[in-house]
Amino acid sequence: MSASLSSRNRTALFAVCLASLMFGLEISSVPVILPTLERVLGGDFRQMQWVMNAYTIASTTVLMAAGALADRFGRRRVFLISGVLFGASSVMCGLAGGVGMLIFARALQGMSGGVLLISMLAILSHQFRDGRERGKAFAAWGVVFGFGLGFGPLIGGAIVALSDWTWVFLVHGPIALLTLVLVITSVDESRDPQARRLDWGGMISLSLAVLGLAFYLTQGGEMGFTRPLSLVVLAATLICLAAFVAIERRVEHPMFDFSVLRHRAFSGALLGSMGMNFSFWPLMVYLPIYFHGVLGLGELSSGIALLAYTLPALVFPPVGERLSLRYRPGLVIPAGLFTIGLGLLWMHWATGQEAPGLWSVLPGALVAGIGLGITNTPVTNTTTGSVSPDRAGMASGLDMSARLISLAINIALMGLILLRGVQSGLRELSGSAAPNTDLRALAERIAAGDVGGDPAGTLALAHGFGWVTLYGGVSVCLLAVASLLVFGTADARRSPRVACAG
Repeated sequence: MSASLSSRNRTALFAVCLASLMFGLEISSVPVILPTLERVLGGDFRQMQWVMNAYTIASTTVLMAAGALADRFGRRRVFLISGVLFGASSVMCGLAGGVGMLIFARALQGMSGGVLLISMLAILSHQFRDGRERGKAFAAWGVVFGFGLGFGPLIGGAIVALSDWTWVFLVHGPIALLTLVLVITSVDESRDPQARRLDWGGMISLSLAVLGLAFYLTQGGEMGFTRPLSLVVLAATLICLAAFVAIERRVEHPMFDFSVLRHRAFSGALLGSMGMNFSFWPLMVYLPIYFHGVLGLGELSSGIALLAYTLPALVFPPVGERLSLRYRPGLVIPAGLFTIGLGLLWMHWATGQEAPGLWSVLPGALVAGIGLGITNTPVTNTTTGSVSPDRAGMASGLDMSARLISLAINIALMGLILLRGVQSGLRELSGSAAPNTDLRALAERIAAGDVGGDPAGTLALAHGFGWVTLYGGVSVCLLAVASLLVFGTADARRSPRVACAG
């Protein structure tokens, strides 16, 4: 390989790493500023949930189609278009004057980010043909992506402390511009002459099903879960889900090939993907609210405290990979999920103390982060390594989709549990027979972190957070049991691919 080509590859790798940094930051830096957004923009608890879910649901919407778009129209071209849209939508987020505009801009940001994520992986695979170079490239990409996810809370808190919330989004404008310039000068165009047609039916039906379920869980408390409109939304969601299954079973080239579920190793690893996003990542959306409303920490202090939760997830993936080589992934993945559950249940115990403090919560956060670090790499390697090489791309897409769909649904579900837990806490503390509408309005304000200096509000928020950590801990332990049973004695072929954190 010539020196000039090596230089071009280094530039291309730097550009792709910048893009992965942006994508990761927009998942993990926003939760820590949600209390600020709620206060400055005048939003409510449900709107703050949609600030997060607009990004994850929109990413899920395009994820499975992005690979086909890149293969058909050119990986570099699709990367450039999605990069322009990501930078522009990030600037829109920073300039948003209201919560509605911010949610709309976040949806555009998530949609362009999902395409950007898949196209950058395609560029890496094509640009780095040599096995050793490819391994180093994917390793660097994974480290930078993990850095964005792990240090996002600290970076978001620092930006708010030193400037204001708008720069959490505006900073991606110049970074995106630099990324695009580097890609133009270093990345070769490539496409697949045998690219398959897009599975529009499957993509639309699945997206509507996820959106419908998230809407039902988020808005159902206000509308009434058994009211006609809510039931219509739920019925439409179930119809879309049934349509998705029917379409994928009949279409010639499905985006979700159900036959791969017959592979016990693949299905067990997929449960691992779901387990991490049933528990660890959605809880990160609500941890800053606990730090702010119960422990009285500011944005920067909350970001620093969250490092105990996220940094182990960056340090322990090599440990998880070594364990999966020594033992089988069918043991390591459930063990990692159980470790996450242990950490969340520890946090549940800590929040139930009479005087909960930061140092009583952080050990559980640390254990949960270790569990994620142990689980993540074996999950990704097993999903791609348990199927034939020609289906590895589809398997990787299913893995990422399972993560984002689980994340979107559980952001909504944990929010509902938090709200109901706060309502329960208020009832226990006051013994009041206040109307449900008044109690719900007060609970929504407290669940968003606005306790107003009221000790009762602080105790009610701690009570609600105890419900959330209990749900997270129990759900991930149940999925660990399910994963262990599905794996059975199955094992997967080893995959040299390096996984990202998240």
